[in-house]
Amino acid sequence: MPSPVILWFQQDLRLQDHAALAAAAASGRPIIPLYIYDDESPGPWTPGGAARWWLHHSLAALRATLNERGSDLVLRRGAAARVLPQVLAETGSAAVFVTRRYEPDAAAQEGRLAKALRENGIDFRRFPGGLLFEPESIATKDGTPFKVFTPFYKACLAKLPEQVPIDVPESIAACSPLPHSMALEELGLLPRAPDWAAGLRATWTAGEKGGQARLDDFLDGAMAGYRSSRDRPDMPGTSRISPHLHFGELSPRQVWHRARFAMEMTGAEDGCTAFLRELLWREFSYHLLHHWPSLPDRPFRSTFARFPWHDDPAALKAWQRGETGYPIVDAGMRQLWHSGWMHNRVRMVVASFLVKHLLVPWQAGATWFWDTLVDADLANNSASWQWVTGCGADAAPYFRIFNPMIQGEKFDPDGTYVRQWLPELAALPTKVIHQPWTAPPLVLAEAGVVLGKDYPAPIVDHSAARKRALEAFQCLKDRNT
Repeated sequence: MPSPVILWFQQDLRLQDHAALAAAAASGRPIIPLYIYDDESPGPWTPGGAARWWLHHSLAALRATLNERGSDLVLRRGAAARVLPQVLAETGSAAVFVTRRYEPDAAAQEGRLAKALRENGIDFRRFPGGLLFEPESIATKDGTPFKVFTPFYKACLAKLPEQVPIDVPESIAACSPLPHSMALEELGLLPRAPDWAAGLRATWTAGEKGGQARLDDFLDGAMAGYRSSRDRPDMPGTSRISPHLHFGELSPRQVWHRARFAMEMTGAEDGCTAFLRELLWREFSYHLLHHWPSLPDRPFRSTFARFPWHDDPAALKAWQRGETGYPIVDAGMRQLWHSGWMHNRVRMVVASFLVKHLLVPWQAGATWFWDTLVDADLANNSASWQWVTGCGADAAPYFRIFNPMIQGEKFDPDGTYVRQWLPELAALPTKVIHQPWTAPPLVLAEAGVVLGKDYPAPIVDHSAARKRALEAFQCLKDRNT
């Protein structure tokens, strides 16, 4: 029997449109599907709590799908640089096929492994699949990386992904016997005491089938009105496929082609164009992370290294708990804690509030999101926080400070979103739901709300906070850099 191919799964937990799997199947050799939970390698960006919950269920779903095709998933734990050679030695395999990753630590690890294993005669191959365009393939006319989204977007549109998604191989040749596998529970990915994941379980179905179903629901329904409804947290107007993309349960190429096909069937061109533009924002974030690997830690614009941030643990804690006294902010933070997800418009509002109203460093917000989001993605998380702060590539202007009351009134006009996540305010009239401190005492009493007891008073005054933020940003301009 020919030696097997190790199919090393990472953030590509699917079988459809999987180039490494297709190549392994085409080789005619037995396949060993392997996942290594590497919690030992250097780097601070191991999955946060919510992402670990998702990973557990995604691995379970992948294993079930492999079982349906007569195969199985081998699970190991430890540093990939140690575990992968061990599995190679145990199985007599001389080939490793893997889908390329782009995060700095993961990419560097892949490079080191590739070099070491090839020097020992191992056929180590990396395949694309996590992006529509490999980061090196999109560049300005002079060959430099893009720093502004619009020209990047146009460059991508000029190189539309022509290849169609790859079908699942007709057969996945099983290796018998497979090497020893840990039980999924041994990876310790689920929360123990307390079990805080009830809201996640009620909200999500992790895995390839769950991602396909959610994409189908969006394409059949909300995509037609996406351009106008995507900013409304009170409406089911977005796709919510971000965690499925992050864990590779859906490939961006699948999403692109299926959205284009749905557009041709329904004529929903405006919604489809707006949706695919967001998919290319994801590409832009990875483009930035690939070319500027310090993006998660340091401001893209170096002048921000001296920004006068405030060390305010009490304010940070109030923000994390959804106790700022600003309903749209608090509703978003409570949605995040309950479901592991937050509407994108609200993400911008809560991020702006943290860095501009409270002057808490953006890295603190990014770290909290990293631990609490099921779609915690190093490229998107880092680029988006820097964009809101004003220190990133193609960033929002520093003087753009979201007014949380106006944002609430504009994008949650009936207070539906606030009432869902802040039930203590549910009886307030819509006129004051986004600024309850302005409600007359009788109105508060009739709604059963005592500010400072049932719901906090604002921890900062909006006008004063805005003035303070503009003064802080002015310091950067005054120093002529």
